[in-house]
Amino acid sequence: MRVLTKLRSRRGRWLLWAKYSASSVVATVVSQLAFALCYWFGAPALVATLVAWLAGAVPNYVLNRRYTWGRSGQKLPYTIIVIGSAVTAALVTSLTDHLVQPIESHAWKTLLVTGSYFGTYAVLFIVKFVLFDRLVFAKPAPAAPAEARTPVAT
Repeated sequence: MRVLTKLRSRRGRWLLWAKYSASSVVATVVSQLAFALCYWFGAPALVATLVAWLAGAVPNYVLNRRYTWGRSGQKLPYTIIVIGSAVTAALVTSLTDHLVQPIESHAWKTLLVTGSYFGTYAVLFIVKFVLFDRLVFAKPAPAAPAEARTPVAT
């Protein structure tokens, strides 16, 4: 019986991982497109990062809340995690933008800076899953039985 329970639990974790991945793919496509377009048309890396983050954050939150975990999560930890991700991406893309300035080709600059934006979120993908799963969308602990909570009168 324990083996069956473990298999169901593993299946549930893989399903959760697959849903999180699918939600992230949608948000990544929206976000990457927004970043590449903003940067291509002359927005500074910082501005392109903020626009892209906002463009991807909305579908990511909705999909994670409704589709992946199926419940509303704690908003403060979620906000801290996604803003921390945005700050990290802004630092990485700004640094990359600074490093690619000697390159003459605007297309190569766009490709490299957009790649650094993508790479940042690729690294953060697993970190965010763990934090969302353990902090933001964690199932509440079951309530203790009424007898266990009531002090015994002496």
